[in-house]
Amino acid sequence: MSDSRDDEIAAGLARVRARVAAACVAAGRSEADVRIIGVTKNHPASDVRCLAALGVTDVGENRAQEAEAKALEVDDPKVTWHFVGALQTNKARSVVRFADVVHSVDRRKLVAALGREAVRADREITALIQVNLAPGTPGVIGERSGAVPGEVPGLAAAVAETAGLRLGGVMAVAPLGEEAGAAFERLASTAERLRVEHPDATMVSAGMSGDLEAAVAHGATHLRIGTALLGDRGPIVR
Repeated sequence: MSDSRDDEIAAGLARVRARVAAACVAAGRSEADVRIIGVTKNHPASDVRCLAALGVTDVGENRAQEAEAKALEVDDPKVTWHFVGALQTNKARSVVRFADVVHSVDRRKLVAALGREAVRADREITALIQVNLAPGTPGVIGERSGAVPGEVPGLAAAVAETAGLRLGGVMAVAPLGEEAGAAFERLASTAERLRVEHPDATMVSAGMSGDLEAAVAHGATHLRIGTALLGDRGPIVR
C-alpha cells in the first residue's frame, strides 16, 4: 500500500476519532466505552492492515464471499471480524468460518443455522439481534430489515440457549426519513429491556458515518464506520 493511502486512512481516522471524542463529551460518556468498527466493504486487505496498525482492530464486512477471502488474506489474530450485512441461512457456514461477531441475527432459522455451523467449526460466535426500528412507521422511507422490538426477547432467548452462540446485544440502522436520535432512543430502550433478562448483552451496534453523534448520545458501544474512515470505493476487481 502506498504512503499516500496510509496517510489518507490516518487522516480519515483522526477526523472520525475527533467526532467520537466530541460526541462522548456531549453525552457525558467515556471514549473508552465506544469502539469504532472499520467497515471495509469494497476496500482491499491492505486497508485492513493499515487500520490494524493504527489501532482499529474491529473490522466490519457485509458480503460473505468477499469477507472470507479478505480474512484469509489478512490472517491477523488481533483483528476481530464483524459481519454486519443481511445474512441468508445458506451463507451461515461461510460466515462462521471467519466472523467473530454477527450483527444481523433477525430470525430463529438463522439462529439455528449459525449455532449448527459454529458447533461444527468448534467456534463460539457473538450474535447481535438486529432490530427493525421502523416497522410500518408512517412517513418513514425504506423500512429496514430486522426483528420488530416485540420479537427481540424471544430471539434473544433462542440465541442464549443455542450452543455455539453467545448473545452480545442489539444492532440497528436508523430508518430513512426519520431523525436518527429518535430512532436510536427506541433502540436504547430495547437494549435496556434486553439487559434485564440478559445482563451480559451489553453491545449496542448503532451509528454510521452520517449519524454517529446521535448513536453515541443514545448509548451505542460500537459504531460501524465506512465512508468517513476509508472514503468511497467501487467494487473490488479480483
